[in-house]
Amino acid sequence: MAETVTTDILIIGAGPVGLFGAYSAGFRGLSTVLVDALPQCGGQITALYPEKEIRDIAAVPGSLGREVVAALKAQADAFKPIYLLGRQAVTLGYTDGRPVVTLSDGTVVNAGAVIVTAGIGTFTPRTLPAGEEFLDRGLSYFVPDPQEHTDRDVLVVGGGDSAVDWALALRKIARSVTLVHRRSAFRAHAASVQELMDSGVEIITDAQVEALHGNGTLQQAHIRIDGQSEPRILPADAVVAALGFISNLGPLTEWGMDLDRRTIVVDTRMQTTAAHVYAAGDITSYIGKVRLMSVGFGEVATAVNNAAVALDPALSLFPGHSTDAA
Repeated sequence: MAETVTTDILIIGAGPVGLFGAYSAGFRGLSTVLVDALPQCGGQITALYPEKEIRDIAAVPGSLGREVVAALKAQADAFKPIYLLGRQAVTLGYTDGRPVVTLSDGTVVNAGAVIVTAGIGTFTPRTLPAGEEFLDRGLSYFVPDPQEHTDRDVLVVGGGDSAVDWALALRKIARSVTLVHRRSAFRAHAASVQELMDSGVEIITDAQVEALHGNGTLQQAHIRIDGQSEPRILPADAVVAALGFISNLGPLTEWGMDLDRRTIVVDTRMQTTAAHVYAAGDITSYIGKVRLMSVGFGEVATAVNNAAVALDPALSLFPGHSTDAA
């Protein structure tokens, strides 16, 4: 017999937004279950960049990703949510009007409301066209432990926030850091790009990695620069290809929610077109959407409080302030 868990709120995705949703639900006296396909909380932060500095949270000038996740989990744990990790939410059905979600291990969760905070869904890195044979022998797609790059010649490839952030972080410990971007314009935050320009990191734009070379492990990178007939050869013990990720919503696409490409359409209450199903964070789509963690925190609080009123219309939408009981 499959195990059945009954709860007020089921949160799908135990990343930062999902963890704050568990706190928000607990604050309203609602029981919560968090489900995540990953075996630990924290989403992309824990899986991809636990040592990266997070700076876009109000009142947190800079904190390592693992520290942010630990703080959010401690905040959520005050209300004793149930964590069902290492399993995927697969199907959505309804019993007596309540959502019933079946997980990949057969567990059934009967909930008053579902809140999807699954970020970009499952994610796989965009691969570097040249040098894939050096994967795990010098080539990597993220940096779980920056100290592994101490005293190395590091080549970072990409022009987004991750590429710029890793170049800035690794310059403090690496022998050298060079950033290669195929365009002259960067997609990263303007302040980070300016910091990069002032950092001493060598920047090569309008260029691509043509080949990687080494004897067993990586030793050189050949860079093809637009307009130059010969490639530039750089020493490289490590290449970090920060080229972004391909996302996949998986079974969520079969749940009857309106989708906008790989995101879920929500209204101002963060409600989807599926009954009693809400969404928050990077997975949501609406006019004017800004994909920041801080925005996701507000969205999941909105979702939780609207779900609370839907569960009990006698409740006030406004939850009160956490300081009111102090």
